[in-house]
Formats: sequence, structure tokens, C-alpha cells
Amino acid sequence: MASIRKRGAKWQVQVRRDGAAPISRTFSTKRDAEAWARSTETDIERGDDPKRRAKLPTLLDLLIRYREQVTPTKRSLKVERCRIDKLCRNPLVRTPVDQLLPASIAAYRDARLKDVSGETVRQDLVLIRQVIEVARREWGCSLPGNPVDGIRKPKPATARTRRLTPDDQEKLGKALVTTRNPLIAHAIAFAVATAMRRGEILRIEWDHVDWASSVLVIPTTKNGHPRTIPLTVDALDTLRGVQALSASDRFAFPVAAEAFKTSWRRVIERSGITDLRFHDLRHEAVSRFFEAGLSLPEVSLISGHRDPRQLMRYTHLDAQRVGEKLRQSAGSAGSPVKPGNNNNPR
Repeated sequence: MASIRKRGAKWQVQVRRDGAAPISRTFSTKRDAEAWARSTETDIERGDDPKRRAKLPTLLDLLIRYREQVTPTKRSLKVERCRIDKLCRNPLVRTPVDQLLPASIAAYRDARLKDVSGETVRQDLVLIRQVIEVARREWGCSLPGNPVDGIRKPKPATARTRRLTPDDQEKLGKALVTTRNPLIAHAIAFAVATAMRRGEILRIEWDHVDWASSVLVIPTTKNGHPRTIPLTVDALDTLRGVQALSASDRFAFPVAAEAFKTSWRRVIERSGITDLRFHDLRHEAVSRFFEAGLSLPEVSLISGHRDPRQLMRYTHLDAQRVGEKLRQSAGSAGSPVKPGNNNNPR
């Protein structure tokens, strides 16, 4: 029989059974205390002695091991390592993994939502779940389930619809005049012409450019799959302009990632443009490709999206341009039925 009582700011649980010493534990919330009491009583009924079970590591132990063994194998290792480091500073991770309850994860979620966006919290929960799954399946942690599966996750971030307006282009042009590094302007133009990510642009080597075939080969991408990008006239013109600045260098855009981020931020500040990110240029390029009449497979060949659903999240067509194309199509084909006409024979 379990008894729960509050002692100061904590909740103490004591589970008694005939012929044995009581088992007790202290929790921060009553909900966690009740959940542990139910779990312990169930174990006793099954004949599983909680005191004899092997002591499992804490979530902190698993996070550190994951950071050392699994994270280095990922392309997003810097981002994930930073996320893990932040998680390691949270009191939640000091909990032994077998005592990690859905209620504890939910409390962590609610507290984090007060400080950061729902998407950030969702990514944290995805990481915690992945760490526990690896521990269950590969590291010998005997757990009946994953506590993260028992809670609600914040909804994924809504796809951005920000596009580059004519006013944005004019303001960017003026702000770029005073930029110390002219490669920044070329990189912006190249992003709009190719839908390439910032990191991909900064890793372009001159050996990757096939001038004869007008294509660019990207051997390493975010999703790990190489791709070949057909270069438009604008993209080729931009690369020729870059040649005059970095032809002797191995990289077409020899700019460090942090230096580029700083330059972009300063350009945006000088321009007075609001809510424009460099990644929005990729959205702009993909949308322009569709507006130009390219098919879904053709656009995915350029952008590197392997899931059509994900590609459509990057697509924000201009309704006015679509309307113009429809009017032109209707004007050239003619209408089979005109208002006031009766085409049905009697």
C-alpha cells in the first residue's frame, strides 16, 4: 500500500509490503509521486523487487554518451552538441532514466515554453526521445517504454511565407553598396538564382563548376545526398563576377560562416528590412522556379528536396503572377463556352 505526504516543498512516497522494509522516494510534484507509486506497486504485484533492479544511468549520463558517440556522426553535429549542452544544465537530466516519468517531461516542456518557442521545445523533446531510444535498443537500458511518447508535443513551426519583394531588393541593393566584402552581394544573388543554402554556397569549390555543361556539382549537402544543379544565366553571370575576386582561391566564396552571418546581419540592419532571413532567399528561389513553369521533379532536382511535401512547404507562389499565367493561357486557347451562348444542341 502506498502513502503520499507532503514534506516542505517535496512529496514523499512510501510503499509498504508484508514482511519487507518499506520503499520510499521523494519527488518535486505530487503527480510524479503518484505515478511512481503506481509503477512500484505494479512491479511488486508482478514479483519484481524494485530494490534488486540494476541501477540505471541518469538522463545526463545518456546525453553525454550520446554526444560523444552518436552526435559526431551527424552533419548537424554543432547544432546538436549545443542543444545537448543546454539540456545538460537542466535539473531534469539528473533523474535516473528509469524514474523519468511523462509528468516530469511535461513539466520540463511547460517551463521551457515560457522562455523559448514551441519549435525549440519540440526539437528538445525529439532529441530526448532519440537519446532514450538509443539507450533502450543499443545500450542495454531495460525500460518498458519511452516517457516522451506519453506527452503532447508542441506543433511544428508554421512554414514561413516571406518572399523577396521589389522594395526589399531595392533596399538590399543600397545597403550592399557600403559592404566591405563584395562577395556578400554575389552570394545573395547566387542564392536567389540557385535555391542553395548558405552553407552549401560557402563550400563551393571552383572544381565543382562545369562551365561547359553549365552545371554545379555539390558533393556534400545537408541531407547527405550529392546533387547537380543546372546553372541559369543569372547564376553563371554571378559566378563570373566572383571569379574576378576569388579565382586564385580554392573556394568560390572564401568567407567564414560566422563572418558571413555578421555581414548579412549588418546589411539587413542598414537596409531597414524587417523579418528577412538569408534562408528566405531559398524560399524565394523555389517559388520562382515554379512560377517559371518548372515541374515538381525539376524543382526538386535543383533544390535537393527528396520529399515533395517538404518541398511544397518552401513554395509560396505569387497569386498575381499565377493569375496572369491563367489569363494568358485562356486568351491563347479560347473559351469553349461563352456567357449567353447555348452550346447544347436541341
